Amino acid sequence: MTEKLPVLVTPGVPDNLIRLLESDFTLVREPGPGIAILVTTGGDGADAAAMDACPDLRLISVMAVGYDKVDVAYAKARGIAVTNTPDVLTDDVADLALALMLSVFRRLPAQDLYVRQGRWARDGNPPLSRSLSGRRIGILGLGRIGRAIAERVQPIAGEIAYYARGARADAPWRFEPDPVELGRWSDVMVVAVAGGGPTKGLVSREVIGALGPDGVLVNIARGSVVDEPALVEALVSGRLGGAGLDVFADEPNVPEALLGLETVVLLPHQGSATIETRGAMAKLAADNVIAFAGGGPLLTPV
Repeated sequence: MTEKLPVLVTPGVPDNLIRLLESDFTLVREPGPGIAILVTTGGDGADAAAMDACPDLRLISVMAVGYDKVDVAYAKARGIAVTNTPDVLTDDVADLALALMLSVFRRLPAQDLYVRQGRWARDGNPPLSRSLSGRRIGILGLGRIGRAIAERVQPIAGEIAYYARGARADAPWRFEPDPVELGRWSDVMVVAVAGGGPTKGLVSREVIGALGPDGVLVNIARGSVVDEPALVEALVSGRLGGAGLDVFADEPNVPEALLGLETVVLLPHQGSATIETRGAMAKLAADNVIAFAGGGPLLTPV
């Protein structure tokens, strides 16, 4: 019998991906020599130390679209290929961005709680919410997910503008090269850029201030993209009108000051967290491992 290749899996790798790999590979939890393949998640990542602990490492398969916690530059210097799982989660993340916009403007969590607490019967109708229709929607980042968000809000938006590294010839929406100006223009800004060093703190205190007391920030990207202390300060003081947040700077820890604010909708990083999408992500991550082990081309190299 041919000996199965060892594959190192990090603690966050879910059971559905484990099941796809365990019949063809020997899954191990401790690094060491002889391990050519590492399977990880966007949350676990793989730094230089993790790679050095596996001197024979040749592939890092990331079950996520975001790979900002993987030291890609170091991997390339070591000759280690990196793959991720793009495209398969685009629709669910874009759907969630739209859901967050509607939830903030229509105060859906607060309205739900109002009913559950018996206040509708006791106190009468709750305060009025706001309409999302006709708003100016700014999208920070026009990659796969940013574009899908724009397409979803197109029927209800008054106008759409986007920020990217350059204007996109195939994008019919207004291009804004400055995040502060995009914030000033927008009624709601959706953060959809990739995480990592180049975008750290891109949504600065100035951007948040430009959105203003009637503006709303929605973040389905990475917590690192937003100056979180400035965001909390603006929301608590009312200098920012509201926020829909699926990601945070120090997950799973959420700033306590946000927990009591009805102007904020908080989610536990659920962008791709559907049975269908997580299944597709697991399959793509496993298929990259299988392709590598068989000597074929990688499906989604970074």
